[in-house]
Amino acid sequence: MDAFTSVVEAVPTQININPNESGLPGIRALRRIVGAVMTIGLVLSVLALIISAIVWGFGSNSSNPHLAGRGKTGVLISCGAAIITGASVTLINFFWDVGQGI
Repeated sequence: MDAFTSVVEAVPTQININPNESGLPGIRALRRIVGAVMTIGLVLSVLALIISAIVWGFGSNSSNPHLAGRGKTGVLISCGAAIITGASVTLINFFWDVGQGI
Protein backbone atom coordinates (compact mmCIF):
# COMPACT_ATOMS: atom_id res chain seq x y z
CA MET A 1 0.00 0.00 0.00
CA ASP A 2 2.89 2.39 0.58
CA ALA A 3 3.95 2.19 -3.08
CA PHE A 4 0.39 3.02 -4.19
CA THR A 5 0.19 5.98 -1.82
CA SER A 6 3.48 7.42 -3.09
CA VAL A 7 2.31 7.11 -6.72
CA VAL A 8 -0.96 8.89 -5.95
CA GLU A 9 0.91 11.67 -4.20
CA ALA A 10 3.22 12.10 -7.22
CA VAL A 11 0.29 12.78 -9.62
CA PRO A 12 -0.47 16.50 -9.72
CA THR A 13 -4.00 17.49 -8.83
CA GLN A 14 -4.06 20.48 -11.17
CA ILE A 15 -3.00 20.03 -14.81
CA ASN A 16 -2.38 23.10 -16.95
CA ILE A 17 -1.64 22.50 -20.62
CA ASN A 18 -1.66 25.24 -23.24
CA PRO A 19 -1.10 25.09 -27.01
CA ASN A 20 2.61 25.09 -27.82
CA GLU A 21 3.64 26.79 -31.05
CA SER A 22 7.23 25.59 -30.92
CA GLY A 23 6.65 22.00 -29.79
CA LEU A 24 6.78 20.39 -33.23
CA PRO A 25 8.63 21.35 -36.39
CA GLY A 26 6.46 22.56 -39.22
CA ILE A 27 3.80 24.38 -37.19
CA ARG A 28 4.52 27.63 -39.03
CA ALA A 29 4.23 25.87 -42.39
CA LEU A 30 0.99 24.21 -41.31
CA ARG A 31 -0.47 27.61 -40.41
CA ARG A 32 0.45 28.91 -43.86
CA ILE A 33 -1.18 25.87 -45.48
CA VAL A 34 -4.39 26.35 -43.48
CA GLY A 35 -4.44 30.03 -44.46
CA ALA A 36 -4.03 29.10 -48.12
CA VAL A 37 -6.85 26.54 -47.88
CA MET A 38 -9.08 29.22 -46.33
CA THR A 39 -8.29 31.53 -49.25
CA ILE A 40 -9.12 28.78 -51.73
CA GLY A 41 -12.39 28.12 -49.89
CA LEU A 42 -13.39 31.77 -50.09
CA VAL A 43 -12.50 32.01 -53.78
CA LEU A 44 -14.52 28.85 -54.51
CA SER A 45 -17.45 30.29 -52.54
CA VAL A 46 -17.41 33.38 -54.76
CA LEU A 47 -17.25 31.20 -57.87
CA ALA A 48 -20.18 29.11 -56.62
CA LEU A 49 -22.15 32.28 -55.88
CA ILE A 50 -21.60 33.60 -59.41
CA ILE A 51 -22.56 30.29 -61.03
CA SER A 52 -25.62 29.90 -58.80
CA ALA A 53 -26.79 33.43 -59.59
CA ILE A 54 -26.46 32.70 -63.31
CA VAL A 55 -28.44 29.45 -62.92
CA TRP A 56 -31.08 31.31 -60.90
CA GLY A 57 -31.33 33.96 -63.62
CA PHE A 58 -31.62 31.41 -66.42
CA GLY A 59 -34.26 29.51 -64.48
CA SER A 60 -36.29 32.63 -63.82
CA ASN A 61 -36.09 33.92 -67.39
CA SER A 62 -36.93 30.56 -68.95
CA SER A 63 -39.90 29.93 -66.60
CA ASN A 64 -38.18 26.85 -65.19
CA PRO A 65 -38.99 26.76 -61.46
CA HIS A 66 -36.77 23.74 -60.81
CA LEU A 67 -33.70 25.46 -62.24
CA ALA A 68 -34.53 28.72 -60.45
CA GLY A 69 -34.90 26.82 -57.17
CA ARG A 70 -31.55 25.12 -57.67
CA GLY A 71 -29.96 28.51 -58.29
CA LYS A 72 -31.49 29.96 -55.11
CA THR A 73 -30.28 26.98 -53.10
CA GLY A 74 -26.79 27.38 -54.56
CA VAL A 75 -26.71 31.06 -53.62
CA LEU A 76 -27.64 30.26 -50.02
CA ILE A 77 -25.15 27.39 -49.77
CA SER A 78 -22.28 29.42 -51.23
CA CYS A 79 -23.00 32.30 -48.84
CA GLY A 80 -23.13 29.86 -45.93
CA ALA A 81 -19.84 28.31 -46.99
CA ALA A 82 -18.22 31.76 -47.10
CA ILE A 83 -19.59 32.57 -43.64
CA ILE A 84 -18.30 29.34 -42.14
CA THR A 85 -14.91 29.67 -43.86
CA GLY A 86 -14.49 33.27 -42.73
CA ALA A 87 -15.65 32.57 -39.18
CA SER A 88 -13.80 29.27 -38.72
CA VAL A 89 -10.95 30.67 -36.63
CA THR A 90 -13.36 32.65 -34.43
CA LEU A 91 -15.62 29.61 -34.00
CA ILE A 92 -12.71 27.37 -33.01
CA ASN A 93 -11.41 29.96 -30.55
CA PHE A 94 -14.89 30.34 -29.05
CA PHE A 95 -15.32 26.62 -28.50
CA TRP A 96 -11.74 26.35 -27.21
CA ASP A 97 -12.60 28.97 -24.58
CA VAL A 98 -15.83 27.12 -23.73
CA GLY A 99 -13.85 23.91 -23.32
CA GLN A 100 -11.33 25.62 -21.07
CA GLY A 101 -14.16 26.84 -18.84
CA ILE A 102 -15.50 23.36 -18.18
